[in-house]
Amino acid sequence: MSANPRPPRPARQNRAARRFLFAAAGLTTAGALVAAMPASAQGHGGHGHGGHGPGGPRTVDVQLLSFNDLHGNLEPPAGSSGKVGIVDAGGVEHLATSLRKARQGKAYSVTAAAGDMIGGSPMLSGLFHDEPTVEALNKMKLDVTSVGNHEFDEGSAELLRIQNGGCHPTEGCYEKDKKGKPKKFKGADFPYLSANVTKEKSGKTLLKPYTVWKKNGVKIGFIGVTLENTPGIVTAAGVKGLKFHDEIETVNKYAKELDRQGVKSIVALIHEGGAPASSTYDYNCDSPGPGDGISGPIKDIAKGISPKVDALVTGHTHQSYVCTIPDPAGNPRLVTSAASFGKVYTETTLTYDRRTKDIVRTAAKAPSSRNHIVTRDQPEREKLGSDMRDLIARWNVLAAPIANRPQGYISADIEGRGSPAMEKPLGNLIADAQQQGLSAADKGGAQLALMNPGGIRSDLVYKASGAEGDGVVTYGEAFTVQPFTNLMNVVDLTGADLIAALKQQVSGGNEASPKILQISKGLTYTLDLTKKGADRIDAATIKLNGEAIDPAKTYRVAMNEFLAGGGDNFPALALGKNKLNAASDLDVFNAYLAANSSAAKPIAPPATDRITIVK
Repeated sequence: MSANPRPPRPARQNRAARRFLFAAAGLTTAGALVAAMPASAQGHGGHGHGGHGPGGPRTVDVQLLSFNDLHGNLEPPAGSSGKVGIVDAGGVEHLATSLRKARQGKAYSVTAAAGDMIGGSPMLSGLFHDEPTVEALNKMKLDVTSVGNHEFDEGSAELLRIQNGGCHPTEGCYEKDKKGKPKKFKGADFPYLSANVTKEKSGKTLLKPYTVWKKNGVKIGFIGVTLENTPGIVTAAGVKGLKFHDEIETVNKYAKELDRQGVKSIVALIHEGGAPASSTYDYNCDSPGPGDGISGPIKDIAKGISPKVDALVTGHTHQSYVCTIPDPAGNPRLVTSAASFGKVYTETTLTYDRRTKDIVRTAAKAPSSRNHIVTRDQPEREKLGSDMRDLIARWNVLAAPIANRPQGYISADIEGRGSPAMEKPLGNLIADAQQQGLSAADKGGAQLALMNPGGIRSDLVYKASGAEGDGVVTYGEAFTVQPFTNLMNVVDLTGADLIAALKQQVSGGNEASPKILQISKGLTYTLDLTKKGADRIDAATIKLNGEAIDPAKTYRVAMNEFLAGGGDNFPALALGKNKLNAASDLDVFNAYLAANSSAAKPIAPPATDRITIVK
């Protein structure tokens, strides 16, 4: 238990291109491809800007603003998690300002997102089951979003409440109206789309599969899907009773349906992404050719989605890119992503042909899509972001009694989410806290601990976020780092199971995008990146306190319930026996901070010397 009592914790949160060509900045290859194509392939009849009919201009430009993976970051993210390069970025006050500025003077503008708007959120949103974030998105005039895997953290019933409104089933309403009566949560004004998520019993989609945005005769269909592997990265309770289907097959199915309805302009919102060759926020990944500068699941998905779909807005990997990945007809099609935490947004121009009802592909002479940093130095925010400031202030009043409570002390920034390294200082600290906190025989007898990197949601920052003083870690800051409040488990794993789990970091479902577990002090091994797959882990180097791991021996291992259930594609960890359920990961972390730090003796960033990396 935590050294400091806390109120009841929130419910657990872990629980076609034949018609269209975009040219991003510098996409000369894409332009050359269009120039080489016959007019009949550049849209219906090859028409573009300049055609006029009896009702006015034949084509109109529609502004598409998009973002992804906000994760409830209402306030600017702390530390390196809140930077794009060296630029401080993010926070809904600044995001709202950026979007509202971008819309000015645009007759046609639609705003869409690609999932993970909520879940894994900092305390200001997470403590209230993300109602504050949904309220902010309503005020920002978000038109539509797909669901992400984190929208399932608290299960499908909670996601339906987020969509439809109503107060939380156990915690009730958080605010009161002017008459002192409970103020009911209104839900999302925008539709959540889950085309590839169906109910096991009925086979019906959990939420709407698509929606059609309309204005003055202009119609654009949006299909929303999440990654098919959502059950592998969310707790079993979070996806109970649901089936997750193939992204390509699902999008193609509903693209046909929209086409039959006369909706010829279609955008897919896909909560799955890729890994660009550069981390630059405005990276053009069409070098040397279309889509050559990006890898990962989205590349294959994009190549398989019907040419009826005109653009793909993606997410999940928290990366920034603007690409034109060839569709099944071999023609480039725009695929975008806007980092995470509201630090970046994408602006795309869709040229709509009123006669064909389709998006026109032209050899654009100027960028048709690019990413923009959501900077924090916008003077317009005083006016354009004032409602967001008021919203944050209102919810902070409710959170303050809990959020500002000191938990411990640190001597410098301890990087977690913001660290690009495989072994992260904060990951080591969390793993140490779990091993130490559950090492006593009556608490599980943990000899080592494993922590999933995706569960570390922020950095611990030395500079004070409020009036607590520099170096003080508050409950709110600790919550932001570990917001899921997963229960801790301690289980028996054989040495063979442990070796298999470490190999699964870089093989199987994790080979394309390795998930390097954060490990407690005493566990060491070598990761050889010059090799492939499971061979990257040299089993002979895996040691605990200097002794080689014995495949036949049994070890007591502490980890959160998500990992213990085989989450993040670690089936070997689900083989644990003699499970002991312990306190939540957040309680264990706070107890460690209280027991191991003081103002006079703060915790220093742990060394990152447990994993020897060979490159």
